[in-house]
Parts: sequence; structure tokens; C-alpha cells
Amino acid sequence: MHPSLHIQGSVATITLQNPELANRLSVTDLEAIQSHINAVNKNPDILALKLQSTGDYFCSGFDISSLDKGAEEKSLLFEVIVNAFEDCRPITVAVIQGGVYGGATDMALACDFRIGSTATEMFMPAAKLGIHFYQRGLERYVSRLGIDTAKRLLLCAEKIQSEEMKTLGFLTSLTSPEHLTQTADDLITNLLKMAPLSLLGMKKHLNLIARGCLDINELAKDIAQAQNSQDLQEGRAAWSEKRPPQFTGR
Repeated sequence: MHPSLHIQGSVATITLQNPELANRLSVTDLEAIQSHINAVNKNPDILALKLQSTGDYFCSGFDISSLDKGAEEKSLLFEVIVNAFEDCRPITVAVIQGGVYGGATDMALACDFRIGSTATEMFMPAAKLGIHFYQRGLERYVSRLGIDTAKRLLLCAEKIQSEEMKTLGFLTSLTSPEHLTQTADDLITNLLKMAPLSLLGMKKHLNLIARGCLDINELAKDIAQAQNSQDLQEGRAAWSEKRPPQFTGR
């Protein structure tokens, strides 16, 4: 089955559902994800996007066998989709219940938060396969994990387990398999309490800073929008009155 999209209130969920092939992504799977992300970006009510999988594995990357003969350029779609997760308007949370391999490691790194189970492990075998990783994938490995860790994982192709994934910063948090869904949902619940203009604006600019692509004019514009918002007034009032704020994104 191709990846599905489910929307409930302010939260969208993309589910990879090809467990028989360790959720390896074909060209048609990537096209479905692209359509889902486009739909999410166009829906202003969605503030969080959760990426999850069925089965024992989170994802084993791109299925090169899905390419038609003479259609190798379609393999570039994987990079496009991974970049789309990083550039996605809502906050993104990867829920990693099992092994994450190959390009899927970058797809997870492209998400804002990565909640992992103690059953997970990661492995990037590009150098073993003669694959040269693409630009923004290299940038994400360095900006999220640091140059030394990036070299260790990309050049040495080391397989690492969940505890070390957390220590190295690959995982935002680590929990038991039975608590994985609840931990991710608790994080999203907390995120949804924040002022949308501040939440989404800072997410966007933090990612641009990590890439060395900050647009100071765009940053100034978003800061001004937040400073002149009704939500700022509501946040101040709620703080003074010692009550939870009721933000509207305006």
C-alpha cells in the first residue's frame, strides 16, 4: 500500500505502509508523499505533521528497482521529497519504531523532531554501495550531528543502536516501544499549545540558519508579524492572569 495521509484537527499524519519491504519507498510512494505534503502545506489549520510507519522497520530508503528503464532521473525525487519534509510549513515529527536505513536516515533528520524506540537502529551504507550522497543530505548530517559524527556514519558506514542514536543527537528522545506513540503525541500536544506565528516562523528560520541560508529581510518580516499579532496580546494577558493562552494564529 502507498503512504496514506490522515488529518485530525491541527495534526496530519503520513503513514508508510509497506512493511513486507521494510517500508522501502518506490517512485509511486514518493509521488504520493509529495502530494500529501503539498496538501498539508496548503492547509493553514495544520500545525504539526507526524511521519510514522507500520511493521518492524521505519523505512529502508529508496527502492531503486521501482525505476523504469531509462527513467533514472526519477531517483532525484527522493531528494526532493526529503527536502520537502525539512521545508514543510508545519512542525514535523518522525516516530521511529524500528530500523531506519539508507536515505531514510536523511528523511528522519529532515524532520524537526525524531522520537525513537529502543528497538531502532540506523545504517547509512552509501559508501559501501558506491553512492555519493546529495548536497542537502550532507548538510543535514553535518548541521544536525556535527562533522565528526557525519564522517563516521557516512564514510565508515557504521550501524548504530538506539542509545547511541540518542547520544549522538540523531534521536530527539528515546523511549520504550510501548510508550513510543504516547511520547510523540505528548510532544505534539505541547507544540500545539504554542503561538502558531512564533512556532512556525522560528522553525522555518532555524532550519535556514542551519543551512546558512537565513534571509534577514524575511526574518524581520516574520518578527514584525508576531510582534503585531493578537496572539502576542493574548500571550501577555494569559501570562498575567496565570491561565493557558488561547492562540488563534492571528
